[in-house]
Amino acid sequence: MACQTHEKHEHQHGAGCGHAAIRHEGQTSYLHGGHLHRHHEGHVDEDRVAIGGANPANCTPNHKCDAHDGGHRHGPNCGHEAVPHGDHVDYLVGGHIHHPHGGHCDDHGPIQAIAH
Repeated sequence: MACQTHEKHEHQHGAGCGHAAIRHEGQTSYLHGGHLHRHHEGHVDEDRVAIGGANPANCTPNHKCDAHDGGHRHGPNCGHEAVPHGDHVDYLVGGHIHHPHGGHCDDHGPIQAIAH
């Protein structure tokens, strides 16, 4: 896969940096301002959780989201970390990524959050 370099990224991600870390596809990336960053060969790449396997992009209209009441809608400033997932953005909720869709919340699978 070709690098998608995040330009002018001066912050060094790692233990204690203040950003949530997730483990996916055998690597660790950091959630930072709606982006997913991964250190790679002296630069920072824009990363995404791949669609497929444990993280499909299926519609799950019967998913009961216990993380919020019926009035909560995922989106910018909803209180959940944005997670780039394939061609869209999901939100990290209790170890899963959720996607707002047609008046309900799709479950796009588990994500391993790492305490930092």
